[in-house]
Amino acid sequence: MSHDTDNRATEQNRVDLVIHEINKKEEKIYSKSAGLKDSVIELRKSFWEDVTVNLDEPDDVIETQASIKQQAELLSERERFHGKLGEELKTLKRLKDSPYFGRIDFIEDPGEEEDHIYIGISSLMDNDDENFLVYDWRAPISSLYYDYSPGRAAFETIEGSVTGEISLKRQFIIRQGVIKGMFDTGVTIGDHLLQQVLGNNASTTMKSIVATIQKEQNKIIRNERSDLLVVQGAAGSGKTSAALQRIAYLMYRYREELNAANVVLFSPNPLFTSYISNVLPELGEANVRQTTFLNFLERGIGDKLAIESPFHQMEYVLTEGNNAEYETRMKSIDYKSSLKFKELIDEYISYLHGQGIRFKNITFRKQILISKEKIKDYFYGLDESIAIPNKMELVSMWLLKELRHYQRDEVDKDWVMEQVELMDKEDFLKAYYKSQDIDDENDVVVEEEILRKVVVNRYFSSIKKRVKQLQFVHVLATYQKLFTEWDPQESPEDWESISTLTASDLSQWSLTWEDATPYLYFKDRLLGNHADRSVRHLLIDEAQDYSAFQYAYIKHIFPYTRLTLLGDINQAIYTYATKENPLVPAGDQLKHERITLTKSYRSTKQIVEFTKYFAPGEELIEPFNREGSKPRLLKLNKKEDLVEVLKANVENLQSIGYETIAIVCKTLKESEIIFNLLQGKVSVKKVNEETYTFEKGLLVLPVYLAKGIEFDAVIIPDASKEQYDLQSDRTLFYTACTRAMHELVMITESEPCSFIEDCPKETYEGSLV
Repeated sequence: MSHDTDNRATEQNRVDLVIHEINKKEEKIYSKSAGLKDSVIELRKSFWEDVTVNLDEPDDVIETQASIKQQAELLSERERFHGKLGEELKTLKRLKDSPYFGRIDFIEDPGEEEDHIYIGISSLMDNDDENFLVYDWRAPISSLYYDYSPGRAAFETIEGSVTGEISLKRQFIIRQGVIKGMFDTGVTIGDHLLQQVLGNNASTTMKSIVATIQKEQNKIIRNERSDLLVVQGAAGSGKTSAALQRIAYLMYRYREELNAANVVLFSPNPLFTSYISNVLPELGEANVRQTTFLNFLERGIGDKLAIESPFHQMEYVLTEGNNAEYETRMKSIDYKSSLKFKELIDEYISYLHGQGIRFKNITFRKQILISKEKIKDYFYGLDESIAIPNKMELVSMWLLKELRHYQRDEVDKDWVMEQVELMDKEDFLKAYYKSQDIDDENDVVVEEEILRKVVVNRYFSSIKKRVKQLQFVHVLATYQKLFTEWDPQESPEDWESISTLTASDLSQWSLTWEDATPYLYFKDRLLGNHADRSVRHLLIDEAQDYSAFQYAYIKHIFPYTRLTLLGDINQAIYTYATKENPLVPAGDQLKHERITLTKSYRSTKQIVEFTKYFAPGEELIEPFNREGSKPRLLKLNKKEDLVEVLKANVENLQSIGYETIAIVCKTLKESEIIFNLLQGKVSVKKVNEETYTFEKGLLVLPVYLAKGIEFDAVIIPDASKEQYDLQSDRTLFYTACTRAMHELVMITESEPCSFIEDCPKETYEGSLV
């Protein structure tokens, strides 16, 4: 028997031993779980039988409440423990299929004993809970696997640094408890394993990559010291995967302090949120709060204003060039995305300290109780040195006090008795019991008084609620005044035309995307921040698409939150995005730690070698050594051939075995045209911003919705000079091409776009069809 065969047999024996231990642990949990489940079911059935219910006397009511609380706590505790056992079973099931993926043999200084350390997605102890059979990939000792080749090595623990010698570093591919591959390797995770992982078809969900984390990705994952970590990563460099693994690592490392509820991830669109939804559960962690920046703004602004999405803004920019207002809108987008507009709003807020805030009348039954003029006089009668949000709280307290007077005056009015007569039997019963506690001979009069107060209180409670929410402030009208009445000390060029356009939108209760963040910032400065202070860590994916104003607002709303920004400046598809963006190094613009990922793992070497010639930025891009076909440029004889050429290429790609093929268009308008052409000829799905689930098959979508997602093959249906003509189109074309894992096909009826012409002829194949 050869040495390699002997090694493999020994390792398989260990896998079998570990699986045997897993089976024993499963049996133990199943027996515990079954008994507990029966207990929970029985407790639910007998819940009210075991509760003493007596509402006759006050003491009995207190006893009843205590009894219900005690029984509820007991049930909750058992259900929580049952859920914990369920999670343990899920982890064991994952481990049974593939117990671990790595091994290192380590001799700790100054000893001579060699420890065999096996690394997997979760820790596993032996039957006596004394020794680790598998170490969690996030454990301090596991960093040796990602950061060092055989030789001198060290890892950090709470007690300090541990040094020693790695004598062996081995990787495994284990499926269904059987070793399919085994490699001894150096510092990088070996090409054997990566080749196998990357050569597979695209998935409808992003997969956890803990077995193939590279050294540079590990720096992102285990970074604990940075309050702001900025990751500039080439397309397909694994930055999003590393970010999700970073969340899992931090939640493991700070389990007592950090949980899923206080970590937030801003993703680019709902489709992407669906795409990454499986990663954290695969790692045994609950999904953190995932939202888009649009959804976050909508929650803060409220539902009375219609907010344009960033995708509608992008569609406008790309398709409405002939619109009479286009030039003004573009200048408005550019200005309102900048820090200069934030400074203008700050100046306006200073002006509002002395005058100008609009208020609303407080009305009741179509009559004004407290006029907006009276509220304004009270507000501006307060000390001007008090911050505006604090003054709003003082006004709120004053209004509530005033409303109590009006409420008392309403009790004896005729309309109240009319409403009393419409009340439920339950209300009358409550009033009767309450009247019995009052020492008065005329119970009927007392009962009527109680009922009248109940009616008036119900009517006034909604008014009080709105007052507490500061809805007496007319935020929209005050913001609109910024563009219609206020005269700033320094205004930008074209301010008059920008103001006219903005005022028109606001008068229709509509916010453009460029106004959404400034409006919410303005609202916060006026009423006070609405942020959730429980957020400890915020991660922003596709960070290159955020404006300088949006970043300033995020820092304003989350002043004590640690930030991780991930993006690729080469994919900055919004016109304003490269200005004052933290992904772009600019001296001491921001104090942060910056990590750059240059190696692209998604696409084949041929696709990366082609696309790097027209990458918009100056960042280095290195292809991973995975061979494939050269990108293909197909020249149509005539426009009418497009459908047949698309159909033939789709069928050819499907025959190769590719399951996820995307026809990536420049705009939604183009994608709808292509979808309509193909419908009925091939099985095709249309993706728009309302698409929440990523499915396999043939998809048609605009490039801005493909951000962060990968496909087996990408077809660009119009790669002509007419379609991608402007320099600003470079990022769109680059983003579209870099979605492809294995195959890239570009079609043009006329002269190809200049970005293709930037590439040496040997990097792609051209043919006439």
